[in-house]
Amino acid sequence: MVYNPLQRKQIEEVKMSRFAVVLLVMLLPLQASAVTAKDIMKRSQAAFLYPGRDFKARVVMKLIDKSGRERIRELTMLRKNYGAPGGEQKYFIYFFRPADVKGMTFMVYKYPEKDDDRWLYVPAIDMVRRIAARDKRSSFVGSDFTYEDISGRDIEDDNHELLREEPLDGRDCFVIRSTPKGEDGDYLYRLSWIEKGSFLPLKEEYYDLKGQLHRVFTADEVKEIEGFPTVTERTMRNVRSGHRTEVRFVTVDYDIGIKDSLFSERFLRRPPKKWIR
Repeated sequence: MVYNPLQRKQIEEVKMSRFAVVLLVMLLPLQASAVTAKDIMKRSQAAFLYPGRDFKARVVMKLIDKSGRERIRELTMLRKNYGAPGGEQKYFIYFFRPADVKGMTFMVYKYPEKDDDRWLYVPAIDMVRRIAARDKRSSFVGSDFTYEDISGRDIEDDNHELLREEPLDGRDCFVIRSTPKGEDGDYLYRLSWIEKGSFLPLKEEYYDLKGQLHRVFTADEVKEIEGFPTVTERTMRNVRSGHRTEVRFVTVDYDIGIKDSLFSERFLRRPPKKWIR
């Protein structure tokens, strides 16, 4: 069939219109699934550090040197959220053993976008010590975890970049590089493998200021507890020293109604048995 110029122009316009619709349909899923590195880290923070309104765990911590010698810490950890994920939190930790730390307590008031408040009560000298902000990356009771690791690092303290997507032990992950802002960081950057399904961090690598691998965190066991995917076993390993710290959550409970009054300096010395046993 022979078309006149006007008909040919109309046919071309229809074809272009159809092509535009097809192209739009192809691009929509990509745009809908587009997610930034910062979004991923926020969801990871919510999944790892904020599940439930509150949380209680009985924890066994093993400190293991490169020769395999072990020291044991046993403690109860309590945490309460105030507002949405990423908002304020309070932590309270009580140590049962060994004997030299029995009765020691640790409390954190975690704030978004400013330095957290931290207190440590040492029963041997009957003293409550305020932990300075500059000490937040010091070792937590001799372990390979820092004070900051216990309550988590503020998302806004780092710049985040999505490097790639890849499987880790058969689980699909986002790989994020987080680089501290400013000059107060004690590491150059951190790599995080965030599982796509649960958004839990399955692995983290910390690189020192010379770019050498320093510490490695791994989530060794994940269980669903009361509807929340929970890392019940985790390890932090110091690559240079060969020392590592293994943590196991023996029991975990969510939404138990922890009272605000627990998180006070007076209870650091004598916490209510109801909450720590």
